[in-house]
Amino acid sequence: MTKDQVQRLKEQVEPYKDVIVFMITLLVVNYAWKWTVTGDEMGDQVTWFGLDITAPFEFMACHIAKVVYEMVSWFRDTVYMVGEHTIRFESGSGSTIIWGCSGLKQMFIWFWLIITVLPGTTSAEKEKSRSITHNSRIRNLWLHKLWFIPVGWICCYAFNILRIFLITLAVEFHPEWFHMLHDYLFKYMFYAMLFGLWVLFVEKIRPAVTVFVERKSI
Repeated sequence: MTKDQVQRLKEQVEPYKDVIVFMITLLVVNYAWKWTVTGDEMGDQVTWFGLDITAPFEFMACHIAKVVYEMVSWFRDTVYMVGEHTIRFESGSGSTIIWGCSGLKQMFIWFWLIITVLPGTTSAEKEKSRSITHNSRIRNLWLHKLWFIPVGWICCYAFNILRIFLITLAVEFHPEWFHMLHDYLFKYMFYAMLFGLWVLFVEKIRPAVTVFVERKSI
């Protein structure tokens, strides 16, 4: 390819660079998790490269089970707990909260989705930042990442509680809905929420960083 063709390709890709980075990060981090974090579906041990990392998953699974049980008990008096992980109804159906339901995977993915956000490179952002040093923009972008990452974690936690609560309520009378709700509907809604938060950061927070630094430099 000639230099002109390469430059033309760069210009064509430029508007989609953020989305491309998002998709690559999502795929790489998701598969890195699958290859390195292992545990049986209903097992008690979770490992990372052979290192036992069960404790945080066990804590979150027990915590979520208790919170969801309390929420369900507000609406249904037929619910009861079996051990620390299982919420069951008198009908016999129910939900078991395992390590994979902890939401920690989504929090891990969210961390890297924000870490890999690049400084603004759109023409509008470049125009705004002509008088701003590159280091200032990078530093302030990282400062905003530091507070927005925990915001995303809180949203992951809240959404995870909500999805397990709704799934548990639904399976009391419709246990056949479990796989559709758990493996498809709420799974992709979870990732849609992460994408929405990422878009908020890229479209609203990142441009505001440039404006903020510009005002400080005046």
